[in-house]
Order: sequence, then structure tokens, then C-alpha cells
Amino acid sequence: MRALTITARDAGTGPVLEITGDLDHHTAPELREAVDGLTVAAGQVLVLDLAGLDFCDSSGISALLSARSVAVEHGGQIALAAVPANTARILGIVGLDQVFALYPDAATATARSSATG
Repeated sequence: MRALTITARDAGTGPVLEITGDLDHHTAPELREAVDGLTVAAGQVLVLDLAGLDFCDSSGISALLSARSVAVEHGGQIALAAVPANTARILGIVGLDQVFALYPDAATATARSSATG
């Protein structure tokens, strides 16, 4: 088990959270807290960079959905970048690949988001 680390930065399209480690029932509240502390303005995109994500259980998926809700409530959108294969598979099985915009990396997510915004 690897501790969860969340690093926030700003991009021209909105906030980017780099998530590293395990996103599970122990650490999902940390992601919820980090997202609750963000300002996502109308038209912005919250990018969750999952390149360093080692593990994600159902609580982690729930935290991703919660992050989406926060972004949408503020008139923004959400994008998941560099989703690990196992997590992408789960998102596909439950149909969440149709709910989240998925990008190969954070740079692509912020570039595409600014082109569409």
C-alpha cells in the first residue's frame, strides 16, 4: 500500500490535481477534501492526473464521481488524464468511460480542454 499524495497546480483551463499512490476506502476522503478546497469556475476543467495512481477501489471511483459533481455544480467539467489500465477497465465496465473525458496525459487534457472551451 502506497500513501496517497495529491499535488495541486493551476493550468490555463483550470485546476489540475496530480494523484499518486492508492485511492481506496482509507484515502478517498483526502481526494474529496482536496476537491472541496478548489475553486472551479464556470467553463473551467478540473483535470485529475492519474499517472501515478497505483490502486483504485470502489471508494476511489466514488471519490472521482464526487469530484465530477463538484466541478459540474460550479459550471465546470472534469477530465481524467493518464488513467491506469486497470482503472480504465473498471470505468469501461461500469460505463463511466462515457461520463468522464479521458485523455492520455495531463498536457493533452489541458490542451484539448482549452481548444474546446
